[in-house]
Amino acid sequence: SLSDPSLPSSPLKGQTDPPTVPICELYPSAVFPKGEECEYPPSKDGRSAAWRTTHEEKRVLDKANEEMWSDFRQAAEAHRQVRNYINTWIKPGMTMIDICERLEDCSRRLIKENGLKAGLAFPTGCSINHVAAHYTPNAGDPTVLQYNDVCKIDFGTHINGRIIDCAFTVTFNPKYDRLLEAVRDATNTGIRCAGIDVRLCDVGETIQEVMESYEVEIDGKTYQVKPIRNLNGHSIGQYRIHAGKTVPIVKGGEATRMEEGEVYAIETFGSTGRGAVHGDMDCSHYMKNFNVGHVPIRLPRAKHLLNVINDNFGTLAFCRRWLDRQGESKYLMALKNLCDLGIIDPYPPLCDTKGSYTAQYEHTILLRPTCKEVVSRGDDY
Repeated sequence: SLSDPSLPSSPLKGQTDPPTVPICELYPSAVFPKGEECEYPPSKDGRSAAWRTTHEEKRVLDKANEEMWSDFRQAAEAHRQVRNYINTWIKPGMTMIDICERLEDCSRRLIKENGLKAGLAFPTGCSINHVAAHYTPNAGDPTVLQYNDVCKIDFGTHINGRIIDCAFTVTFNPKYDRLLEAVRDATNTGIRCAGIDVRLCDVGETIQEVMESYEVEIDGKTYQVKPIRNLNGHSIGQYRIHAGKTVPIVKGGEATRMEEGEVYAIETFGSTGRGAVHGDMDCSHYMKNFNVGHVPIRLPRAKHLLNVINDNFGTLAFCRRWLDRQGESKYLMALKNLCDLGIIDPYPPLCDTKGSYTAQYEHTILLRPTCKEVVSRGDDY
């Protein structure tokens, strides 16, 4: 049935506390919980999309991709259980390094990390306050989570390169509740609006309308929540977190349409600042350029580092902590060399104005032939 209210919820029978049992062992039949299945929105001329759910050809197509949908569902169940676990212990006074390492340890266990076949899809983002995205601590970073922080937890899991990209915002001070509500509502609006043949610009316009309908009062000052106009959702490919299409969160985007069989990360960011971000601070996130061919490398250390990256991450994003974890050291010059050659791209933290607050919510959706599946949906958000 569509929009089944009994969404998969954690912790599951058979799971330990803290969670240690891999998802594939919790579901030995390899039938993993589905996300939220929704009917597609009616088309512009008002025609219903309900026919897709029963259409024979669409059902056959859906079945043909069952293995792929199943990989996404396994990764999504790991994501749900990890984030439920995090929410039991994350608190002010913890270092960001400790938070990320605890999260990643749990995530590696539940996804049953196995080379490039199963693992973490990208570094744990834990961007704070005016930093909206792409911050994870490097070794030696002393940053501690504070009671008044607004922290975006953005982490990914994958099975066979089928990536779940899903994020939420953690706060302790209730003064931010309305900001979080605005962004959650905007993300859910984007999810509702998304569908086969829907224009990306229309999704962006709807998101902006909802986000800007919220006013929030923080410390006696009133803000209209602004969507961060140069951040957006994106299509997801196999081993490719950004597969070429962007889902804007403001009006005026491209008129390109979403297509059957595509997978999207629908994410929105709301800000009390300018509503635009720029790269700043120490870089921690890096990713191999997906389209890069063979580039001759002269420096032996750069050659070695690229081999380590190819073997462990392929075209998935990684961070400096993960290189340290592989036993690499004194690699910064080599890493810079690979960036200068265009083989690796750096993704520095993205910041709005200092003193502003930014929040994020994100889900991965599957545009299946028969229905739209919000595969990373949980009973938390």
